[in-house]
Amino acid sequence: MRRVLIPQNLQSLPSKLPTGALHTLSGQSMGTTWTIRYIHPDQSSQTVVQTLIQRELDLVVAQMSTWQADSNLSLFNSAGANTWHTLPSAFFQVLDCALTIAADTDGAFDPTIGAVVNLWGFGPDGQRISPPSQAEVEAVHAHTGWQKLQLDQSGMRVLQPGNLYVDFSGIAKGYSVDLIAQALEAAGIENYLIEVGGELSGAGIKPDGQPWWVALEMSPSASGISESIVALHGLAVATSGDYRRYFDYQGQHYAHTIDPRTGFPINRTSNALVSVSVLHAQCMIADALATAFTVMGTQAALSYAEQHDVAALLMEQTPEGDKEHLSPQLMAMLE
Repeated sequence: MRRVLIPQNLQSLPSKLPTGALHTLSGQSMGTTWTIRYIHPDQSSQTVVQTLIQRELDLVVAQMSTWQADSNLSLFNSAGANTWHTLPSAFFQVLDCALTIAADTDGAFDPTIGAVVNLWGFGPDGQRISPPSQAEVEAVHAHTGWQKLQLDQSGMRVLQPGNLYVDFSGIAKGYSVDLIAQALEAAGIENYLIEVGGELSGAGIKPDGQPWWVALEMSPSASGISESIVALHGLAVATSGDYRRYFDYQGQHYAHTIDPRTGFPINRTSNALVSVSVLHAQCMIADALATAFTVMGTQAALSYAEQHDVAALLMEQTPEGDKEHLSPQLMAMLE
């Protein structure tokens, strides 16, 4: 069985079928792959579109990569204590959004958790096959905390208090999707589907008049669960799952999603969420909230989603099998 989800804004779909061919472009960036499908009457525009897409992706890498030593983010992370840093616009926008979500979720999302992510083997320092000791975690975790970041809004500056390591891996891919969407629309492309590392955004329709249908990602272990497909128009979707990156050690599953409040990966004993998909107009926000909800657990995530009108699909592992939870906003999209 399939569950069909229809956004509330379909009345804004184009009244005429798009003219032109369906083009597909793809590539690699930020350690992952990307694919763009769009409608354009000019075949020769592919080179132009490829260039503008790459420009936006390169901007995100140059400003926000922890894997690139000379990125703006890496330079901030390695800067001395009590130094102020004027940030480029994109960096500042993402940091501002990240801190807002950190405050709203009581730290379930925290961009300063990067050093702990690295310690657990999920960052640029390389993978590990066994967990660090509790003492190691506590020592590194002591240098985290989103409240330690001071923003100067008018000057677009941020203070490095010392030994604070910011990581945008839970929000930068979503932001890159938003940037590409803006670039496509600025180039007059109104019908498109963007995918970067599993995060998606779509607008308009295909030449056959159908919207961009996509299936919400499910945990590989899911069984007996209906597939959910959504029409992406003016809407983005991001998914977080404990099956994406992990290592197993002595029967324990260590997922790449770290609880910023403890410094330890979420685990299925205390937090049974194995997959979270969030739909939002901004992919940056969907990306961050998918991570936050995964950390928060089922009831806290559903409560937040209801209070903030967020469309979310949560997959919980129970002794009786996988169980789905739909937020009221998502329920309203059911066809």
